[in-house]
Amino acid sequence: MGGLGPDIWIAVRLTLALALITTLILLVVATPLAWWLARSQRRWKEAVAALVALPLVLPPTVLGFYLLIALGPQGPGGALAGLWDARTLAFSFEGLVIGSVIYSLPFVVQPIRNAFQAMGDRPMEVAATLRASPATAFWRVALPLARPGFLAGAVLGFAHTIGEFGVVLMIGGNIPGETRVLSVAIFDLVETMRWREANLLSAGLVVFSFLVILAMILAEKRMRRMRG
Repeated sequence: MGGLGPDIWIAVRLTLALALITTLILLVVATPLAWWLARSQRRWKEAVAALVALPLVLPPTVLGFYLLIALGPQGPGGALAGLWDARTLAFSFEGLVIGSVIYSLPFVVQPIRNAFQAMGDRPMEVAATLRASPATAFWRVALPLARPGFLAGAVLGFAHTIGEFGVVLMIGGNIPGETRVLSVAIFDLVETMRWREANLLSAGLVVFSFLVILAMILAEKRMRRMRG
């Protein structure tokens, strides 16, 4: 990939930074949400689950449109941006992070929820009989048992953020060094008929995606052997 210009490498670094920050935030946000969805007996929890899963079926342009309004000067994003004398969160890196968290949330919540459900009630009941507090049981029993779900969620969230296009284009535009991520850069290269660079970037993302999925599969197999 040595034939790529400095503008492309800036987009690569920006995309990796966006994916890393988004994944860390997603793990913090998704863990309590997945735990509640897995353990709660509320009748309306599946309505919450459906709301979380909406980005899976919504066209990215629809989600991007409403995020653009929410992050704009007249939305809550504009009020938040006013705290540091900015006018809007749209067309900013911070806006990309918010949009990416919302767009990738179901890819992280669902694997973690499945892992919490798969462990059943028995481990928490045993921890309670040993007088462990709910918090202690969660940190020392539930989280270790759910590690495969956390691994899958982190990998899927990271990879999905790397490949975003419609949402990030809608709320971030195409500002070099600020919001121009890899997917948008590839689109630009194709539009300007820079086929060689577009092919190099696209091939790199194919290889990256394959290696990410392979690493996740191998890590899950190793965890199963260690638990077995």
